[in-house]
Amino acid sequence: MPPHMMLALLVYCYCNGIFSSRKIERATYRDVAVRYLTADTHPDHDTICKFRRENLPAISAAFIDILELARSLGLLKLGKVATDGTHLKANASIDQNVTYKRAQTLRQQLEIDIAELMAQAEKADNTEADDQSLPEEISRRETLKAKMDQAIAELEKRAAKEQQKKQKDYDQKTKARTKRKGKSRGPKPKPPGTIEEIAQASNAQSNLTDPDARIMRKNQRASYTQSYNAQATADVEGSYLIVGNHLTQSASDANELLPGYLSIPPSLGKPTGHLADAGYVNIPAITNIQEQEGCPVYCSVHREDAHNERRYDFRPPSKSERATKPVTDPTLLAMRDKLATKEGKAIYKKRASTIETIFGVIKSVLGFRGFSLRGKEKVTGEWELVCLSYNMKRLHTLTQGMVS
Repeated sequence: MPPHMMLALLVYCYCNGIFSSRKIERATYRDVAVRYLTADTHPDHDTICKFRRENLPAISAAFIDILELARSLGLLKLGKVATDGTHLKANASIDQNVTYKRAQTLRQQLEIDIAELMAQAEKADNTEADDQSLPEEISRRETLKAKMDQAIAELEKRAAKEQQKKQKDYDQKTKARTKRKGKSRGPKPKPPGTIEEIAQASNAQSNLTDPDARIMRKNQRASYTQSYNAQATADVEGSYLIVGNHLTQSASDANELLPGYLSIPPSLGKPTGHLADAGYVNIPAITNIQEQEGCPVYCSVHREDAHNERRYDFRPPSKSERATKPVTDPTLLAMRDKLATKEGKAIYKKRASTIETIFGVIKSVLGFRGFSLRGKEKVTGEWELVCLSYNMKRLHTLTQGMVS
């Protein structure tokens, strides 16, 4: 099957809520529209999955082509944009997570079991006994041991990053302490320790099925899931098309404002405003976008639900209300004043009715709530495929309006 036909098959199926490669294969037999699209050919699920996994650049190119098509039709005029994120489940179970200590213990036990099974196999060879289950048992334990090795390496990699941060803080504190004189120098800073010591003391976990996925929860009332944080940047001036997307392993949105801005293809031009909720408050990012990129930012300084006035609110104050800190930074004070104006309120009001609606369509209309692929690179490509499918569906609606 030609590559463009395979891409059209994937986009059409994602637009209609069919995400599994096996279900897509069945649709080539059962769905008349899919049979017409594929010229009555029937690629198997392995071919479909392999194409989706190995042709991420083609998906990225198609995503940009659709946006440029919308602009040429006059349906997309890049003005103000809004960035937001949502947690989508990874193709992995939360029960498959292990800590550094647990992974080391299991690896030691697996090494002992493999040695014992190898001894049994050698004894069976010498006595000409016929035990067919031993090779399978050895192979299964060796596979699990390889996963433990991978988990340990991943957790040591994270511990190394943590050590770098702690070493930087240690050097700064030591330098500041050296400059002080007399007894007021304070206690001597504690060195960060080795990578293994940091990994042993950490509660970080690595997933054996998808090491790139992370444990996240939406809020304090929600349960933990093995997820990725999918980010989208959308036009809020009427087209409601997704103009940029990226994916992060962090449950927080605090560092995603600038990546969200940079995810917009340069061929579309620069937006005239960037909207985001309080989770994206990041002073260096706001300064960069406003001063370096020349794009005004409209970012809420406080959580919207932390300052809603309810006259007869029977609920006790939430933790977020009790922990709210006064705003003192000049950049945030200026942002708060800008959003307090009539114009600022009108602009910021567009955020909730656009980007939140887009995520609602993706989850409830398309039915996409979790990824099929594994690994951050492949999952990033699948998220772009989802955004492409949403844009195709939205563009179809917009063009219908032009015809009518």
